[in-house]
Amino acid sequence: MQRFTDLRGPSTPDEIWTVEHPPVFTLGLNASREHLLSPGDIPVVQIDRGGQVTYHGPGQLVIYPLIDLRRQGLGIRQLVIALENAVIGFAAGLGITAVGSREAPGVYVGGAKLASIGLRIRRGASYHGLALNVAVDLEPFGRINPCGHRGLPVTRLADLCGVADVDAVARALTPHLIRELGFAGGLRARAPRRITAPSTPACRPSAPGRWRRAVRGWRRGSRR
Repeated sequence: MQRFTDLRGPSTPDEIWTVEHPPVFTLGLNASREHLLSPGDIPVVQIDRGGQVTYHGPGQLVIYPLIDLRRQGLGIRQLVIALENAVIGFAAGLGITAVGSREAPGVYVGGAKLASIGLRIRRGASYHGLALNVAVDLEPFGRINPCGHRGLPVTRLADLCGVADVDAVARALTPHLIRELGFAGGLRARAPRRITAPSTPACRPSAPGRWRRAVRGWRRGSRR
């Protein structure tokens, strides 16, 4: 995604990548290691997003909105709210009441964090993004202060409503993302890619499961 952002030009179509990562703790640019309590055998990777420490693993849907914010007329705060609202709207369809937070970006259900947001803006374009807990193992979150907040509870869709299929969640969430980000047109859903190399989350996820904005709406991006 860094390479995509560095190489994109004024006419490069925007893309949304959906992936799952192997177990990994990631630290934002200015993250404090005091929030990394006992990582054990799970790798720790410093990356170039904002925010503190979080956990990624199988059963969690990670979404990377690779968007030219100037072209789309979005500010960073608007982008964060759009991502939050997409998850909130999706959750409402499952009978879950979720809310965003201005103080600690993300989506919460009853005070427990359901989705985390960590972004980077470079050359007027966004990368990194949103992590939604579907059926991910929650135990590793106990090894950190999630997003830098001591004792913050974390939840997942599997416990809230029994939904545990990451591919199905990716397909169902996509229209909410398209609408909240201000894009018109239809979209064909595609299952997320599962990334297997432990070092991949650091900077270069591959990108099947991404979506490309075309002149006539949205079409599936080609695999590279």
